[in-house]
Amino acid sequence: MTAVRREIIIGGPPTTNGDLHVGHVAGPYVAADVHARYLRAVGRDVVYASGGDDSQTYCVTTAKRLGTTPEELTTRCWGLIKGTFEAMGVAVDGFAPTDDGYRATVYDYVNRLHAGGKFKLRTVRLPYSEATGRFLVEGLVGGDCPTCLADSRGGICETCGHWIDFDGLINPWSILDPSDPVTYREAEILVFPLEEYRERLTAFHAEKASTWRPHLVTLMRELLAKPLPDYPITYPVDWGMPAPFPETPGQTINAWTEGMPASMYCSAFAQREMGIDTPTGDDPWRAEHDAELVFFVGFDNLFIWALVHVAELMAHEGRYVLPSTILTNEFYELDNEKFSTSKGHVVWARDLVAEVPRDIARFYLNLSAPEHARTNFSRAVLDKIAMERLVNPWNELAATLAKLTAEVGGDTRPLPVSADARARAAIMCERFGQCFELDSFSLTRAADLIVQHVERLRATAARLAEAEDVALDAPLGELFLELRALVGCMSPILVDLAARAGTAGGFAPRMTADAFTDQQTTAFAVPPLDSWSTT
Repeated sequence: MTAVRREIIIGGPPTTNGDLHVGHVAGPYVAADVHARYLRAVGRDVVYASGGDDSQTYCVTTAKRLGTTPEELTTRCWGLIKGTFEAMGVAVDGFAPTDDGYRATVYDYVNRLHAGGKFKLRTVRLPYSEATGRFLVEGLVGGDCPTCLADSRGGICETCGHWIDFDGLINPWSILDPSDPVTYREAEILVFPLEEYRERLTAFHAEKASTWRPHLVTLMRELLAKPLPDYPITYPVDWGMPAPFPETPGQTINAWTEGMPASMYCSAFAQREMGIDTPTGDDPWRAEHDAELVFFVGFDNLFIWALVHVAELMAHEGRYVLPSTILTNEFYELDNEKFSTSKGHVVWARDLVAEVPRDIARFYLNLSAPEHARTNFSRAVLDKIAMERLVNPWNELAATLAKLTAEVGGDTRPLPVSADARARAAIMCERFGQCFELDSFSLTRAADLIVQHVERLRATAARLAEAEDVALDAPLGELFLELRALVGCMSPILVDLAARAGTAGGFAPRMTADAFTDQQTTAFAVPPLDSWSTT
């Protein structure tokens, strides 16, 4: 019998320059949480990890705008993000800090590549501020993308996903001071020559093309259809981890280069939190453990996660596993406009779950998830859809079942269960499972299935309540068996309702067919969904 591989899920580490708004959590983090909860519900081995991304230049620009220091900002925001995950029910097994273990793992990773001759010294032309004597890279410089002409920042265009070369921005301007003219100056930096990995990257993505989301596949084809760039490993800037290489004194490691070793350390940190022996920061990803590695990231970061990081792992020549799946999402908008913290066009995730039950927030974020195209958050639509499609039907089901249970003498009598009911429970588990497995993953279909089955069971209970002179034991047993199956199937999304229902019924929510093979069951007091103040 083939051993089940441990699945290591990485939610792309969020930049610690602010708390998480609804657009952030509706992308990779809720999706990764739902998948991890599903794996646990079917008894599979999983570690879900993330951590703060402190070295990004965006921490510098945000700190300047807020009148604080990057150090103070990143420390405060790490705590905010961790708290928001908890408030949203995003159950990461470990949210790693940027501590000595983190830094040691990063340095071990990059020094190993450097010692292997994987980096090259190049002279490049970088945007520069004559007034301040600073190079302007990544989030420090804005301009127009040379591929799609959208407003962008240095490095990656978040609109089209393409790499913007060192001096590639059109009409560049300083984010720190828009009135400061941008010039150019040459600098010697270390780069990672992606073109050397073209054949391996092409074969890797060709193998994945049939199961990965179409937009990711299309972008990889576009990027691999032209020469791949030299990717910067170091920059002559003063924020970030000091580069340890003799060729680039005084420079820092490009923040994106931390992505893989940071994620390795997050995995190790999470495993230790779970009581799993993890001797080194990179141990969970070592090839000898044969873990299944899964990344949940936004489309705008795919150049890094699907090309640069994969090539880096390849450059370690078999030391690490490669990702089995990269599950990507598109942008999530607010009232049909892009979320914008600076413009105040934002809904903070912690504020949302302070106003509505988090199950309701999670249900709506799943139902409207930006899986293949931009989708939209609207508080008015959330209120309407959640009440009409979920809360009211569920509460009517709960009330009807309470009435029927009282008629058969309470919730302690064994109730018979037919083979047909067991078959329907198995069908539910299989159908929901298809939504939660990676090769057919869909939050929107899973949320819609919850709606479908709540309404189906509500209608069945209503018909039974209206029938006259009908023996209730058998049909009520069937209803409660299918309800138990539904509780298990919806548990990755409606985490609180499933826990309350499981407590009321004395069972752990599960969603495998073998959990519903008994020929009898018992009724239980079905907990209602809470209402809230609509806007």
